[in-house]
Amino acid sequence: MEGFRRFASSRTSLFRASEIREILKLTEGKEVISLAGGLPDPRVFPKEELAEIARQVIAEYGDMSLQYSPTMGVTAFRMELASYLRSKGIAVREDDEIIVTTGSQEALFIIARTLIDPGDTIIVEEPTYLAAVNAFREHGAAFEAVPLDSHGMRTDILEDKLKELKKEGKTPKLLYTVPTSQNPSGATMTQERRKHLVELAEQYDFLIVEDDPYSYFLFEDVYFDYIKTLDKNYRVIYVSTASKILAPGIRLGWIVAHKDLVRLFEVGKQSIDLHTPTLSQYIMMEAIKRGVVDRTIEVARSIYREKRDVMMEALDTYLAGMAEWTRPLGGFFTMVTVKANLDMKQLLEEAVNKYRVAYVPGESFFPVSKKKNTMRLNFSYPPPELIEEGVKRIGLLLRDRIGQATPVNSP
Repeated sequence: MEGFRRFASSRTSLFRASEIREILKLTEGKEVISLAGGLPDPRVFPKEELAEIARQVIAEYGDMSLQYSPTMGVTAFRMELASYLRSKGIAVREDDEIIVTTGSQEALFIIARTLIDPGDTIIVEEPTYLAAVNAFREHGAAFEAVPLDSHGMRTDILEDKLKELKKEGKTPKLLYTVPTSQNPSGATMTQERRKHLVELAEQYDFLIVEDDPYSYFLFEDVYFDYIKTLDKNYRVIYVSTASKILAPGIRLGWIVAHKDLVRLFEVGKQSIDLHTPTLSQYIMMEAIKRGVVDRTIEVARSIYREKRDVMMEALDTYLAGMAEWTRPLGGFFTMVTVKANLDMKQLLEEAVNKYRVAYVPGESFFPVSKKKNTMRLNFSYPPPELIEEGVKRIGLLLRDRIGQATPVNSP
């Protein structure tokens, strides 16, 4: 089979396997506690309500729900979605500012395919969502990174970087951010930094991609405006998904942007999959109308808050002195930084085979600085008792290895 690689396009050299999908292969068939994936807890899926909605959709909408539909999305669904987003404080001025996608990953791919030329400068926060990095990299993006802290992207450092890039004659095209309950850190950007970011986009003439899968799952009272809502001149491209607020299997996402950009996205999508599944759009439309989505969010927020607290307590108990970690205000994840020069990717196989626990090595979340002594831990999917046991096992792994490693700041 190796001989068939000679037929591959040069573009495939830019492909990167998903770390998370590769870990699923590594753990398959083994009794391993996985803190790796970013799956919702199946208890939040409104299975009975969705079954009834699906039956009624096919019975009442008939052929329309099973037929091809416009690339932009089913018109009735886009109108319902626009109204729902407005009710949550997300600025959607007109219904034709929305295009429906097959999950938010397709949304990111379409944005990359439509807007990025090889060599374009793309700014990301570090750490950042690795699947977005992969989509941008495949289209030849050149990355510049800005660190984040517990309050989100450091826009003061961003401003300095923009000044440096300007001196070098470089103009960034896009800035990508997950500002609310970030993946992988759980950090939420402050209101002041959001405003500053929009101001910098105006001053230095770049677009912002606001990726927003997790804003519905904040566990603390935090005031913020969506960056899309702060934007008055259509510089923000807003992306979100039904995967966390209803179910991943629905495979729905959406982009909100200026209608000129949406038209470009529409044409770009047509040669990928023609349109997003029609049946899923009708089901999601009815789930919004009947309050199923809002009820699902409330149930999920309560479950994930409890699990976040369990993970924080376990980290305090079993990793104290060996690592530092983010304390997420929301979302599904925490980012752990080990206080020694350990390559957590190299240790993953030992973690799985000896300690029966899996995590996502953090290096891929750092496209520029490549921090190897990091890992992302997920708390949304495992039950609380397995979260604690999994963290305990990671503590045993680190205790075994950390004495053999040099401290991070050692010469």
